[in-house]
Amino acid sequence: MDQIKIKAAKRTEQGTGAVRRLRRTGMIPGSVMKMKKGGTLLIKLPEHEFMMAMRGRTGKQILVGLDIDGADVPALLREMQNDVLKGTPIHVDFSEVSLSEKVRVTIPIYLVGEATGVKIGGGVLEQVLRTVDIDCLPTDIPEKFDVDVTSLGLDQTLFIRDLKLGDKYTVVTRGELAVAVVKAPDDVPAAGAAAPAGAEAAAPEVIKKGKDEAAAGSEAKAGDAKKEEKK
Repeated sequence: MDQIKIKAAKRTEQGTGAVRRLRRTGMIPGSVMKMKKGGTLLIKLPEHEFMMAMRGRTGKQILVGLDIDGADVPALLREMQNDVLKGTPIHVDFSEVSLSEKVRVTIPIYLVGEATGVKIGGGVLEQVLRTVDIDCLPTDIPEKFDVDVTSLGLDQTLFIRDLKLGDKYTVVTRGELAVAVVKAPDDVPAAGAAAPAGAEAAAPEVIKKGKDEAAAGSEAKAGDAKKEEKK
C-alpha cells in the first residue's frame, strides 16, 4: 500500500460550536491515538487536501503519513465520519503505528471468476463471509483480497483455511468459517402454480359443514314452530 502524505496541525478547538466553526474554515477535526506515549492527540486537516488524498481509495484502513506541525507520524486511518447529506468527511480518527511492527486489520473479500458449479451445474454462488482479519506490516496492508472461485463445484464450500493470501499475511479469522458456497437451485414452485388438490378440497368441506349446520338449525326451528301450533 502506498503511504499517503497529509499535512495536519494540533488543534485546541473542542465542543460542537468550535468544531463547526473549524469546518467552515475548510478544516476537518480529527484525532490520533498515540502508540508510544498513550493518550489521544487532537488534530485538524485541510479538507480539500485530505479528500484529494483519499480519492480512489476503497480500503477502510489506510496507511497515512501525517505531517503534524513538522513531525512525521505514521498512522492508520481507522474511522471516517461523513456528513449524511453532503457525504463529505466531518471527522477522522487515526492510530499511530510503527512501520516495523505488525498490526491487525480487517480486509474485504471480493469473489472473482465464474464457479464451475454455477456455469455447468446450474448452482447459485453465495458469499457467506465478506471480510478477513489478518496481521501484517502497515506497509503491506492491501485494500482488498480478490479470491478466485472458478474451481468451486456444485455443493462445494470455500473456507478461510483454503485462502492463499501470501506469506506477508497471518490470517486471524478462524479457518473453519465458510467464505463462499455453491448451492443447488431451490425447488420452489413457480409463481401462479396450482395449489395441491388436498388444499383445494379443504375449503368446500368447511363451506359444506356451515350449510349443514344452518340447515339443521332451520329444521329445529320448524319443529319447534309445529309444536307451538299443536298446543
